Amino acid sequence: MKGTTEIGMDIVNVDRIRKSIERYGDKFLGKILTEREIEICRRKADMLQSVASRFAAKEAISKALGCGICRDFTWHSVEILNDGAGKPFAHLAVPLSKYPDVAIKISLSHDRQYAAAIALIC
Repeated sequence: MKGTTEIGMDIVNVDRIRKSIERYGDKFLGKILTEREIEICRRKADMLQSVASRFAAKEAISKALGCGICRDFTWHSVEILNDGAGKPFAHLAVPLSKYPDVAIKISLSHDRQYAAAIALIC
């Protein structure tokens, strides 16, 4: 992967995330987000949009890596955090043996109904 650039994109219906949280509660959140991510989402004005945008970001990253969410790249392999200015960034929570030297750039967006993310892997 070193020396190549890949891009991934995903869009999520926020209502889908709302229904999953209503049905499964914290179990759903714990499946797709780390504790730090859950903390960040709970501090946001609209938690659902924040959860949905992180879900979309993880999907976009997995698509850019070409593997999807799988045994080698799980929901907890990467965290979507925020820097001091609030800008989101991707932090690899576990080393990816297949992708040891990747840099990940992300952009997130959301409105009432949809959350979207683009990931650039280089």
